[in-house]
Amino acid sequence: MIPRIKKLEPLKDYKLYIEFDDGKCCIYDMAEDIESTKAFEDLKYIPGLFEQVKLDESRTCVYWNDQIDLAGDTIYEYGKQV
Repeated sequence: MIPRIKKLEPLKDYKLYIEFDDGKCCIYDMAEDIESTKAFEDLKYIPGLFEQVKLDESRTCVYWNDQIDLAGDTIYEYGKQV
């Protein structure tokens, strides 16, 4: 079972700071995702959109709008632990 997200904070250069309820803290770099995945490109081209990141009710996913989201298990597995 993937831990739930406890804290979410957008950082500069398309990075997210995430704290999980099991104590793991990580930085997830969205820059490569934005460049390689068409679904994420609006995060680069719409001013201020990246900073509007939100946490879903289940606390297992972050999202920006109805088309752009990122699963917590991806962040947990691939985020750089800090």
